[in-house]
Amino acid sequence: MSFLKKSAFSFAALTFCFAVISETKPAAATMVSVIADGLDNVRGLSFGPDGSLYITEAGVGGDQFCSTSFTMPDRQACVGISGAVTRIKDGKQERVITNLPSWAISPTGGQGIGANDIQFDAAGNAYLLIGLSSGVNYNNTPLNSPNFGELYKVDFNTGALTSIADISSYEFAKDPTVLLPNGAVGSNPYSFTIEGDTAYIANANRNEVLSVNLDGSNLKTLVEFPDQTITTPTQEIKYQAVPTGVAIGPDKALYISQLTGVPIPEGKANIFRVREDGKATVYADGFTQLTDLAFDTEGNLYALQFANEAFYKGNFDGSLIQIAPDGTRRTLLSGNGLESATALTIGPDGAVYVSSKGDRPKVGQVLRIDPKAKVPESSSALGILGFGALGVGSLLARKRR
Repeated sequence: MSFLKKSAFSFAALTFCFAVISETKPAAATMVSVIADGLDNVRGLSFGPDGSLYITEAGVGGDQFCSTSFTMPDRQACVGISGAVTRIKDGKQERVITNLPSWAISPTGGQGIGANDIQFDAAGNAYLLIGLSSGVNYNNTPLNSPNFGELYKVDFNTGALTSIADISSYEFAKDPTVLLPNGAVGSNPYSFTIEGDTAYIANANRNEVLSVNLDGSNLKTLVEFPDQTITTPTQEIKYQAVPTGVAIGPDKALYISQLTGVPIPEGKANIFRVREDGKATVYADGFTQLTDLAFDTEGNLYALQFANEAFYKGNFDGSLIQIAPDGTRRTLLSGNGLESATALTIGPDGAVYVSSKGDRPKVGQVLRIDPKAKVPESSSALGILGFGALGVGSLLARKRR
């Protein structure tokens, strides 16, 4: 996750190219249920081969290597080993991997960065993505934990993690000029998906998507997203793309969700489709600060927005939007318990599972949402709006080149 990219705060008119504002009748409370609670900066979700749900927790930091936070310059942030992977099995919530590296605001433990995502390959092997970057100091810490900024293969029987790809080192070798204020490599791999023997990774900090074979070979950049521009009556303002979620579509193309950097232009976040040649085109637009996306077996695409307004407005109600194959959109949930939404996955039961309150400690939740039924919208009644910032700066950290 990243530090806030500096940019002028000025906004163009809010536009929704395909946005639908719809009224919905109240639905039964059982349509949305909490299946996990008490999580620390909850992030990625994935179902394992046994049907259990695995959840990554970025943790609450610790008490080592404290320095000025690059997400909140008036606060301190510290490193620790409070990250974890939690499993929901037969209704029981249990941390099955612990002592993962974590960076968070001190002493509250908010805006944690660490275990970002978890996925399984076709053979049932688990892979864990840890965000941020190992940096010049973190690699030599006495934490006795895995490094930041790497993709690992997980053995749940032993708890062992085997590094598949050192993304931070790759990024530093490619461009050593992109550094965080503390000297760490400017990198934040946020989420990934697996297709065959290849992992596809969205690096929010570097504005690119990478791929690597699951045996660790052939780590490369597939596509880089250039800065984008909004035009106001007085000036043009550039902002960074900040890719977040990665999904494989029914057409086998890559689909990428976009957060957007400061100044968080509402209605300007896109879903990109990436062809085999690496060319990205806009598949759907009119969103605000997307954090994840996924397809179901019927070809519906689900897009997740962290909050329904830009983060600095202080309203963190999120939205889950369904996009049918014909482009029709429907808001499944807006507010009503969904806030600071950070990740989603489709369950074997066809329900959508969403990480909520993902920018804070102790209160993170996973919600189960039935896509077959409409759910009441928040008082804003806006079906398509946005995301604030994963713990404000968590996703956004990259120093300007």
